[in-house]
Amino acid sequence: MKLLLCGPPGVGKTTVGEGLLGRLREAGRDFRVLHSDDFSRNTYGRMYERVTADLDADWLVDGTFYRREWQDRFRDLPDAHLVSLTASLGTALERNRERESSISEQGVRAMHGKFEEPRHPDLTLDTETLSVREAVDALERYVETWAP
Repeated sequence: MKLLLCGPPGVGKTTVGEGLLGRLREAGRDFRVLHSDDFSRNTYGRMYERVTADLDADWLVDGTFYRREWQDRFRDLPDAHLVSLTASLGTALERNRERESSISEQGVRAMHGKFEEPRHPDLTLDTETLSVREAVDALERYVETWAP
């Protein structure tokens, strides 16, 4: 399974992803993890290379995927599932201010403005209305539905 968490900065991708990983590991599931923040250039190309180098592994890929071409490229992989996380710009800005490694407010605004909504996400989580626990619960149920 390739689980792609996408959305603009500050919507909760990493928080929800880490919560899910903890639960999956408790259940004995091993997911490899990639965060777009770990790459300084050619981010999506390098993440794609890593995932395609081991297509049999379970992957959780956390990134904005702000361009639809990247969403589509990863989604075309076998057993790929695109999860869209959403929140308002105001909420994202507030969360970004609270982050240990925040990005500039201008950067958050720019990414929200450039973000291309996924055409047909497999799951959408509105983290403005869902608590972290509720979002992780929903994502865990989704994974249990599709993962062997």
